[in-house]
Amino acid sequence: MSNLIFIALGGAGGALARYGLFVLVHGDEPVRFPWATLAVNALGSLAIGIAYVLIVERGMLHPDWRHIAMIGFLGAFTTFSTFSLEALALFESGRGLVALTYVGVSVAACLLAVWCGMTLVRAI
Repeated sequence: MSNLIFIALGGAGGALARYGLFVLVHGDEPVRFPWATLAVNALGSLAIGIAYVLIVERGMLHPDWRHIAMIGFLGAFTTFSTFSLEALALFESGRGLVALTYVGVSVAACLLAVWCGMTLVRAI
């Protein structure tokens, strides 16, 4: 039962952080390119790489932090479903090149961010 509470608390924090970043990046302006979602996915990927090494590989944090940080916070903070919806909306609006750019940059940035997070922490 405590794992569910940890996940819920982490998830609430992640959702609020995601919303805060969206407001910080886009404010009240119409979204022409989903920069906030791209940033959230890249930052979340970096963070999950770091958390994985610290929690799973090195055991430097209590295993409960996996539920709080990785499953809860980062699960709610990263927005792959939103990313997918935005990419499809760009395609459907006739902005195929922008959609392909968004998908390519997002995937590359997030894979690179996970690798950077893991490499950084492994080097410490």
